[in-house]
Amino acid sequence: MEPIIIVLIILVVLVFIALIKTIQVIPQASAAIVERFGRYTRTLNAGLNIVVPFIDTIRNRIDLREQVVPFPPQPVITQDNLVVNIDTVIYYQVTDARAATYEVASYIQAIEQLTVTTLRNIIGGMDLERTLTSREEINAALRGVLDEATGKWGIRVNRVELKAIEPPTSIQDSMEKQMRADRDKRAAILQAEGVRQSEILTAEGQKQSAILRAEGEAKAAALRAEGEAQAIRVVFESIHAGDPDQKLLSYQYLQMLPKIAEGDANKLWIVPSEIGDALKGLGGAIGNFNPAGGGSIPKPSAPERQAPPID
Repeated sequence: MEPIIIVLIILVVLVFIALIKTIQVIPQASAAIVERFGRYTRTLNAGLNIVVPFIDTIRNRIDLREQVVPFPPQPVITQDNLVVNIDTVIYYQVTDARAATYEVASYIQAIEQLTVTTLRNIIGGMDLERTLTSREEINAALRGVLDEATGKWGIRVNRVELKAIEPPTSIQDSMEKQMRADRDKRAAILQAEGVRQSEILTAEGQKQSAILRAEGEAKAAALRAEGEAQAIRVVFESIHAGDPDQKLLSYQYLQMLPKIAEGDANKLWIVPSEIGDALKGLGGAIGNFNPAGGGSIPKPSAPERQAPPID
């Protein structure tokens, strides 16, 4: 009985192993390559798959999701003979599991080496300044070359990104000094523009103020002249309505003489020649005046001699 039991146990174990090898469960977004006696038979997709145990074997399981692979910095020489270190990141996806298994031994290593050689060809035609400012151009050119070359491997390169472009230390110091000088220059220009704009605005303000002040003074002078003209017109009309005689005019003329002499700047007072006529008329008026009502004061027998005008 014991040999029979041992045989049954062995058969059960073999059946269990056969079942395990027969049923293959492939996860989502994955694929498996099946070989029969060392030759490619088919590709297993996601889900439950049945294979022939001990005849069919699973050689490779491939992840069909998009992969991100960073590559270490690579020294690259620019057109102006400067060595820069460039870090790259590749976003790729396996589209054909069979080609990725049989067309290339290691597609990761192949993509890395192809990236390095292509990057050196692209950067070799650019100077340092263009290299630092043309990331998008380099990414597009690198992606085009990689996508074309990896298509036969069953790989699709979706994106290529340059993580960092590091020039030599001496060049970095020079660039920092240049950038600092450019910033100082722009700051000085902006300050000068600000001062210029401020002076222009100040001048415009002074100009507008002077214009407004002149307009105000002109209007004030016009109003004063109009007022004086109106006053003179009223006085003239009043005098004309009162019909004044020569005696009243002579008296008004004598009242204006002290006003003519007013002021500290008047060092010389010129007596006009008409003052004699005014005094004569005023004297005649006084001579004819009798305060008691008894008649007028008699005139002197001989006329008074007029003083010559003082020039």
